[in-house]
Amino acid sequence: MHSKTYFAHSSEDSGKKDWHKLADHLKGTGTRAAEFLQLLGCADFGRVAGLLHDLGKYTPEFQERLSGGRNRIDHSTAGAQVATKRYGHPIGKMLAFCIAGHHAGLANGVTGKRTSALEDRMQMTVPALDLIWEQEIALPAQLSHPTIKIRKDKDLNTAGFCASFFIRMMFSALVDADYLDTEAWYAKQEGKTPRRGEHSNLCKLRERLIAHLDTLKGRSVPSKVNILRQQVLVHARARAVKSPGVFTLTVPTGGGKTLSSLAFALEHAVHHGLERVIYVIPYMSVIEQTAAVFRDALRGDNNDKVDFVVEHHSTFDEDRIGERESKNKLRLAMENWDAPIIVTTAVQFFESLFANRPSRCRKLHNIANSVIILDEAQTLPLHLLRPCVTALDELARNWKASIVLCTATQPALAASSGFAGGFENVRELAPDPRHLYQSLKRTRIVDRGTMDDDQLAGCLRVSSQVLCIVNTRRHARELYQSLGDVEGAFHLTTLMCAHHRREKLEAVRDRLKAGETVRLIATSLVEAGVDLDFPTVWRAEAGLESIIQAAGRCNREGRASTGEVFVFKPAQGEGRRPPREIAQFASAARSVMRSHEDPMSLDAIECYFKELYWLKGEDALDAKNILLLLRERANSLNFPFEDIAEEFRLIETAMVPIIVPWRGADDTDDTAKHLIQKLDWVERPGRTARNLQPYVVQIPSRQREDLLCAGAVEVIRKDDFAQQFVVLTNQDLYRADVGLTWDDPTFRKVEGLMF
Repeated sequence: MHSKTYFAHSSEDSGKKDWHKLADHLKGTGTRAAEFLQLLGCADFGRVAGLLHDLGKYTPEFQERLSGGRNRIDHSTAGAQVATKRYGHPIGKMLAFCIAGHHAGLANGVTGKRTSALEDRMQMTVPALDLIWEQEIALPAQLSHPTIKIRKDKDLNTAGFCASFFIRMMFSALVDADYLDTEAWYAKQEGKTPRRGEHSNLCKLRERLIAHLDTLKGRSVPSKVNILRQQVLVHARARAVKSPGVFTLTVPTGGGKTLSSLAFALEHAVHHGLERVIYVIPYMSVIEQTAAVFRDALRGDNNDKVDFVVEHHSTFDEDRIGERESKNKLRLAMENWDAPIIVTTAVQFFESLFANRPSRCRKLHNIANSVIILDEAQTLPLHLLRPCVTALDELARNWKASIVLCTATQPALAASSGFAGGFENVRELAPDPRHLYQSLKRTRIVDRGTMDDDQLAGCLRVSSQVLCIVNTRRHARELYQSLGDVEGAFHLTTLMCAHHRREKLEAVRDRLKAGETVRLIATSLVEAGVDLDFPTVWRAEAGLESIIQAAGRCNREGRASTGEVFVFKPAQGEGRRPPREIAQFASAARSVMRSHEDPMSLDAIECYFKELYWLKGEDALDAKNILLLLRERANSLNFPFEDIAEEFRLIETAMVPIIVPWRGADDTDDTAKHLIQKLDWVERPGRTARNLQPYVVQIPSRQREDLLCAGAVEVIRKDDFAQQFVVLTNQDLYRADVGLTWDDPTFRKVEGLMF
């Protein structure tokens, strides 16, 4: 008797000779998922998840759909139901979450919203499976419980968190394996080979970095600062043999943290067999700059054909774009972080750790067994600080990751500092941080009290090279405009697209280097990762970490005996009041500045963070009650994955992108224009969207609606992408000096109205 052949994917061949056999796909996916989880000791979970994920395709109903039928068929639930029956609680339920959600996403255990809850899925009636699957698919009789180190102390019980994290990792391995197996099959149909795994290995990159650092050492001018930078580098590299875990790199601004942390990470990864380095940056404004530094340092004599540094930062909704790209599930290394060096944003990194959508979770298993460097670790948002710390601790405790908290202002996140559920056994990579702070101290902080804009502008006019940083975009623009046509006035704001800001920064650096007049008014975007060196800096009052970061742009190379950083309180007025959270930071900073002679000392910094956390209160450091939700459901495993994904937002204010067709300072660059035109016809816009990111300005959603109503912007292919791609059409609203303005969205220059 001839048995029926079941397929996972179809092609245009009506004879079905080259269709993707279902058993092959299930076995291929299971093998890949097992490989992803092998190093972590849970390969069998990945294999079983892969074998069961598309079990629902063993039905005539789904096979009819492959042949052109129009009825949508649920092919995920059947495998989840088999998992729970075969393996029981808790193992079967863990598998069921992953299998049921491998297309729609991890659901709530009970009470679903947009996605049906797992409990409801387990009660559903689905098409009956052809029992031939039991002949084609061999499942193990049982699975051993995963070995997970649970942390139990007076401040934290991580049983629920660990279980939910395990489910996420297994889900990630399954989703990625499914994509890759499908991708390989489709590529074969097209006569192509997917280009994956062609990157330089970490050993080679380490050798390239060593050669680059030796070259830099030979070129550097002997100075106290450069000698100390070299000491930091040598000491950090020597500590790479330490066992994996949690590290700090506490080095004053200008002390060479970026390359020293990368050197440690590569040495540490090679020594301990870790697979990649993930560099997490707080601000999108500096991610391209950091990635460029890494590429330059790691390129070697012969340029690689395949890039070994992957940038992952998305202005646009990846799920919305991904829907159109998932027809053949063809994704690049950006989506699964299958590259040796990843440079990403804190938003992308942490929101992925708490996400539920396949496109966001696909990369998670590649975060395990990696070195994770958190640049400017003090910028982690307070309202989600405890979940972020718990996730990092979990990666180090159970998923073979090493964490490096890299900053000049080290937050008090260790358990020994009194942080509830804080890091344990933290090791420092810098040589004697107290000595470093004294040796690299190049500025002094002076409190100038309350100042209005007229007083402040007067002070800025008498300095030939001066930087002033304020807390709001409106204040920065109006202060800049109050300077009038004074020589060397510049303005930097996130209301300028990244390409525009980069041009401005290059012009500022050139003038500083030439000794010409520069009076730069900016928001906090210049405080992290932006290499500027002014003799004088003014900073509107803010958190101590922001003030110290601002001081890092002052006398950076130690050319003067002491640089001056003036801290002032803006006089009351519209657009001058700082956001509520910055006001809390400023309150803690004022307290520390009153009680410490040197507010930049390590003792002052630790005191500041302790006071800040005390002012907020422990509950406010997990404002969405994520840890409580997971702890309460540890036994039932009814984790609210969908709810947590919706609630976990590092940036609470809803900001949306506007694409600006900026043509460069010389008005000749049509790159943005050509990319925007490409959106009109491109089938899969992911690459185009990434290339457009340097031309995006983020604004509040309400303001974008005003621009839409005024006809100042237009939506490209709304039916396909909703409001993902909104382009500025009224060019008069974007100015070379201040960027995007929307005070009057109907404004047009007179010459623009002439026919």
